[in-house]
Amino acid sequence: MLDRVPHALTSLSDPAERRLIRRCAAALKEVLPEPGDRLLHWDLHYDNVLMRHLGSQPRDSRPSWAAIDPKPLAGDTGFELLAALHNRWDDAAASGNVRGAVLRRYDLMTEVLGLDRKRAAGWTLGRVLQNLLWESAHGEPTWHADPDRAIAHTLIERY
Repeated sequence: MLDRVPHALTSLSDPAERRLIRRCAAALKEVLPEPGDRLLHWDLHYDNVLMRHLGSQPRDSRPSWAAIDPKPLAGDTGFELLAALHNRWDDAAASGNVRGAVLRRYDLMTEVLGLDRKRAAGWTLGRVLQNLLWESAHGEPTWHADPDRAIAHTLIERY
């Protein structure tokens, strides 16, 4: 991804977007020396987690869950957080405090998973960078991912 950043910078017309891609790339460079060794789903979000049919479970057990549609990838768990931060984005936007909504979600996920927040932020910003590079490679002159932009700004300000 980092090798593609210079080309992406030349293809973006907005100076603020170029600054943001540089910040995301810098955050990724910080965590890149320790890439992680976990098997990641890579598309783990609400729509890809299903409750198994209750009829297939013992009466006294809790519902079991299944993650579907994996895109297997080995890496750091922090690289997995962005997809879940995107979910129910309309709720975050309607809250009137997008930054607070992002931080609540991010802090909850990192706490439950036992992740170092600064390190996870670096990997999450790396995932934002990946999305931006994808858009730039497909000829998009501006960045259309409002959730990514808001999430990136929030994590850069905090971490």
